[in-house]
Amino acid sequence: MKNSIQVRLFGLVGGLLLNAFGNGLCISGNAGSGLWTAAAVNLNRLTGTSIGVILFSLGMLNIIANQFLIHHWDPRRFIGELCFIFFFSYFVNIFAHFFNQLGIPTLPFLIRALISCSGVILFCIAISLYQRANIFMHPNDDTTNLLRFLYLSGNSTAAQLVDFIVPIAIIIFCFVSSQQLHAVNIATLFSFLLNGIIIAEADRLIFPQLKHNFKNGEGY
Repeated sequence: MKNSIQVRLFGLVGGLLLNAFGNGLCISGNAGSGLWTAAAVNLNRLTGTSIGVILFSLGMLNIIANQFLIHHWDPRRFIGELCFIFFFSYFVNIFAHFFNQLGIPTLPFLIRALISCSGVILFCIAISLYQRANIFMHPNDDTTNLLRFLYLSGNSTAAQLVDFIVPIAIIIFCFVSSQQLHAVNIATLFSFLLNGIIIAEADRLIFPQLKHNFKNGEGY
């Protein structure tokens, strides 16, 4: 480990809250969002299941996938990621409701697009923070972390693109089933093209004292 536990906890808690804040902006701005959030919104419109439940369920699938990616059972990782998605889903709902109360959904489209793209930037910075802290993280971001360092030679952009295959497939399935497309707009394209780049730049520029704290036995 390269940082003290206090510094790493700051990265974890700050990253969790910033991620929920950014996703709340995207949902309220309604001008597109990250692909996983867009997939959850489209499943919500197709099935009527709450977004919180869908986000939690998708997170559980990521948790299971991560156990396969590391090739062994890791109960600490499993429980930590389960706790993360519980708090993440809770805070996303709080922030989205707060921004809705402020009237963000009624703003002109251009302003909402800028707000949604700002949300993407914020949650990318958040991902950088808690990936580097590496205590535990959103299971989807752990997936990209594992892909990045175990399978793709540290390339964050390639890891993000591989990870996007699943939510894109979900969005296409929902569109074919309902002939409607939700939460896919300019900020979605912004996220698709720039997620990995923003995370890599945040690693370099945002709180650079926080290093990638790899655990023993992770094989990075």
